[in-house]
Amino acid sequence: MNKLQLGWTGLGNMGNPMVMNLLKAGFEVSVFNRTKEKEAPLLAAGAKSASSLQELIENCDVVLTMLSNDAAVKEVFEGPTGLLSKSNPGKTIINMSTVAPETSRYLNTICNQHNVHFIDAPVSGSVKPAQDGTLVILVGASTEDYELAKPIFDVLGKIAIHVGEPGVASSAKLAINYLLGLNLQGIAETVLFAEKNGVSKEDMLNIINQGACGNGITNIKTPSILNDSYPAAFALKHLVKDLRLAKEAGLNSPLIHPLYDSYAAAEQEGLGDQDVMAIISSLKIK
Repeated sequence: MNKLQLGWTGLGNMGNPMVMNLLKAGFEVSVFNRTKEKEAPLLAAGAKSASSLQELIENCDVVLTMLSNDAAVKEVFEGPTGLLSKSNPGKTIINMSTVAPETSRYLNTICNQHNVHFIDAPVSGSVKPAQDGTLVILVGASTEDYELAKPIFDVLGKIAIHVGEPGVASSAKLAINYLLGLNLQGIAETVLFAEKNGVSKEDMLNIINQGACGNGITNIKTPSILNDSYPAAFALKHLVKDLRLAKEAGLNSPLIHPLYDSYAAAEQEGLGDQDVMAIISSLKIK
């Protein structure tokens, strides 16, 4: 059993399987979630339930957060009953949520003020890689903190890439999600153009996947396109948020603006809770 005592808050589609993998690897994990029902499968697998964020950090060496947006992350850190609301010097907090680089730098600053170590560690990958422990983990931290967290990352992902100090990893995550958006928009436009000109989507996707343009994401999303079904592995609304954060962080390239507008329109059309590949449903009606 690993000696590090872990805490986790944020038990959504990503957090739950990630905690399960840590339990299977022999880590002792305590969890805190506002919706207590979400803790049940993890408690059955051996996790402990903390009654508050304060209790979570008091009883753990390392606390990991996996939340939906900047506001939720800041509330967990600096709210009246948050992780930093009491003195816990020497502890480590790893934020695995996707937030603005500025937010990560801010969290690092306030953690330093409380003598708490901070690691910025967003992930590339959605629910299936989270379940399989094959996420790509982007790490912004000091070398010492990275080495402390490495055994955790080794369980959660197939690789952890130390890209720099806190904030740098958040920039890397926004960059890779920009490429994700471009990929999916391109697949959708290609398939729809082909269909309008007599090429079946089955044939067009086969052409893509068998040729040089095929890649991991085209193969992963092919079944959804063929079945015209888009259960959320990565909800479209989250990509809209990430593209907005990228723009706010200074991305001003020619394609970011129409790309953001396209996904934002899809969200406004009611597709936000569907998978990002549902962008094809939005484009189909235009």
